[in-house]
Amino acid sequence: MERYAGALEEVADGARQQERHYQLLSALQSLVKELPSSFQQRLSYTTLSDLALALLDGTVFEIVQGLLEIQHLTEKSLYNQRLRLQNEHRVLRQALRQKHQEAQQACRPHNLPVLQAAQQQELEAVEHRIREEQRAMDRKIVLELDRKVADQQSTLEKAGVAGFYVTINPQELMLQMNLLELIRKLQQRGCRAGKAALGLGGPWQPPAAQYDQEGSPVPP
Repeated sequence: MERYAGALEEVADGARQQERHYQLLSALQSLVKELPSSFQQRLSYTTLSDLALALLDGTVFEIVQGLLEIQHLTEKSLYNQRLRLQNEHRVLRQALRQKHQEAQQACRPHNLPVLQAAQQQELEAVEHRIREEQRAMDRKIVLELDRKVADQQSTLEKAGVAGFYVTINPQELMLQMNLLELIRKLQQRGCRAGKAALGLGGPWQPPAAQYDQEGSPVPP
C-alpha cells in the first residue's frame, strides 16, 4: 500500500512539474514576441523549453538576481574609482595653474618668455600623464566588466541555463542579454505562470476552521 501511495505521489508530482513547465514556456513565448525579430528567430521552441525547465524550481531567478546585484555593485565601484581619478586630475590642474601664476607674478619681465616656455613643457607633461592614467583606468574598467560577464556566463552555464557559455562573440553576447532580459521580465512581471512556477501565488492562508454540532473547533 505504501509503495502504491508513493507511486501515486510521484505521478502527481510529475504532473505538477509538467504543468509548471507549460506555464513558464507559455510565458516565455509571450515575452519573446517583444524582442526584435532577428532574436525571435534564434530562440527556438527547444531553447525556450530548456530555459523553462531550468527555471522550474526558482533557483535560477535567485542566481540571476544575485549576479545583477554583483554587477551593479561592481559598476558603482568602478564609476566611483573613475570619478576619484577625475577629481585628482582637476585638483592637479588647479594646483599647476596656481603655481604657474605665482611664478609669473614673481618673475622679472625679461625672464618671462623662458619661464613660460618651461611652464608649457610642464603643462604638456602633466596633460600627457593625465591622458595615460585615464586610458589605464578605462582599460581596467573594460577588463573588469569583461571578467564579470565571463563569470555570469560560467555561473549560468553551470546552473544549466540554455544558451549560456563563456564567449566574446558579439551576437552570442546579445542573445544572452536577451535571455537574461526574458528571465528578469518573467520575474518582475509577476505573471501567473511565473508565480505558479515559483510558488508565489499569494500569501498563505490557513484553512477555514471547522466546527462540530456543539460549536467547538475541530482540529484539521
